Order: sequence, then structure tokens, then C-alpha cells
Amino acid sequence: MKKDITRILVTGALGQIGSELTAALRTSYGADNVLATDLKPAPQPVLDAGPFTQLDVTNADEVEGIVRAHEIDTVFHLAAILSATGEKNPMLCWNVNMNGTINILQLGVKYDMARVIIPSSIAVWGPGTPPCAPQETALKPTTMYGVTKVAGEVLADYFFLKYGLDVRGLRYPGIISAETFPGGGTTDYAVAIYYDAVKQGRYTCFVREDTALPMMYMPDCIKATMDLAQADLSSLKHHADFNVGSMSFTVKELADSIRKVIPSFTIEYAPDSRQAIADSWPNGVDDTAARNEWGWKPAYTLDEMTKDMLERLAAKHAAGLI
Repeated sequence: MKKDITRILVTGALGQIGSELTAALRTSYGADNVLATDLKPAPQPVLDAGPFTQLDVTNADEVEGIVRAHEIDTVFHLAAILSATGEKNPMLCWNVNMNGTINILQLGVKYDMARVIIPSSIAVWGPGTPPCAPQETALKPTTMYGVTKVAGEVLADYFFLKYGLDVRGLRYPGIISAETFPGGGTTDYAVAIYYDAVKQGRYTCFVREDTALPMMYMPDCIKATMDLAQADLSSLKHHADFNVGSMSFTVKELADSIRKVIPSFTIEYAPDSRQAIADSWPNGVDDTAARNEWGWKPAYTLDEMTKDMLERLAAKHAAGLI
């Protein structure tokens, strides 16, 4: 029987996805029912928006204290070290991503939680994955971030099978947002290009122009995450590893989309170590399972996203916010 979501903990709530997911959850469940947490201290606007506390997800006692004190029944676990940053410090990536996940899963069982949502990533794939990654395929990542995400998927499924914990996850593609600048991901170029297009009319890209990766606009990302959390458990054949797709495009196609709005925009290319990571990932995903099992359907096309991104960023730039 599906339990109700009433008291929510969001880890990594100051991150690119966490900040916008927290706001959306508060709209749906009430601000006082969604506790935002992050390792970093929160700026005043975050403190004004709803409850926040600093949290180190690798500290099991600290996490349990918060779960118990706030009577948490649902966790959206977003705290993680991302791909590019993880390659600079692989052991930190392992510690945060794996021990943080294990702590959340164990507490989910101990406190009989209604739901635990632990997102995964396109980083679970590697060389040998078909260009359009199927739901079921070999998982051979080339980054420590990818390794932790594969292990996290398997661990989450183990907790579902062994303990009956309703844990769910979806493989995020690159996420593009006008609200929070990303940090440490290989797909960051797809966000930075919009910022630089607005601020200076040009961009130097750290991957080649023919690099194509799965991407998603933040409103679709938030919708996918919340829709999966609310899906009827009995309809789910998969649990912690749903492919979710939206759009795929090359950097050149992205630049051309920007030029439809800013004709003078220019781009140069200076591939660095992140090119090898991008080359190890597929350029599309087959998300049939998500569409069939919980009705996933994205809303935005590339040009629709570009128009919205540039309008939002232009307004921020005019106000001196970026």
C-alpha cells in the first residue's frame, strides 16, 4: 500500500537541481513540511523561504538526528559530488556519494519511510553503450561519479527487494537551468553557453562542436522527479534506474539555436579533459519504461528552452544579478 508523503527532507538543497526542487516541493506540500539541507550554509533568501539546516550526509548520527527530530517520512537525496569534480578527488566522490546514500537508505528502513528518491545519471554508461542508451544495457562508467551511481542504483534495488523500502530513482541527463549555475558537471557547457551569450555575446566551449549528449530543461527535470515520487508503486517494474529523455543536440545545434535569438553570438572550441568523459556517454536515451510505467512526457524542445532561458537570463543581467 502506498504511504502518503507528508514530511520531506531534501539533501543537497543548495545545488542546481535541489534549489528548484525544494521550491516546487514546498508549493505542493507546504513550506514548513519540506526541510532543505546542505553541507554549505544557506544565504538569507533561502533561510527566508523555509526551514533549512546544515547537514553532512556522510555523518550517519547527524542525519538520523534530523530525520528523528523532524519526523521525516520522505527523502529526496540529491547531495553528491558530480563527474568533473569527482575526477579531481575520486575518494571524496566515493565517500560522499556512497556513504551518504547508504546512510539515507538505512534510515529509510529504520523509520519505515514512505519514499526515498535517489536520482542517478547518464554517467552510469560508458564505452560500448549504444548511441541511444536502452533501459537495460551494460553499465561500464569511466568516472568515479558514474561508478557511485551504478553502485547506488544496485544498492537501492537491493533495499527494495530485501527490506521493502520504496526507493526510486531516475537517470538525469544534463540539466539546464536559468536559476542556479551548475558546479562540477561535464554537461555544464550547456548552461554556461547561455550565460555567456547574454553577458558577453560569445562562449569558449570545453568540448567539440559535434559533441551530442542527452539534455533536459529544469522544469521537465522537476516534473519528472515529482511525478516518479507520486507514481503508483504497483505500476513500477523498475525502481532506481529509470531512463528519462527530453532532447539531444550537438554544441553546434545549441549555438545555432541561440543565434536565432542573438544573431551576433559567436563560439570557439577548446576541448579539455571533460571531452573524454562526454565521449564515453551516449547521445540519447530510450525512456520507454518511464513513459509506460509512470507516464513520463517532456514538455520542452530545444528552441523553446533557448527562448525561455535567454529571456530569463536577459532579465537577470539587466537587473545586475548575473
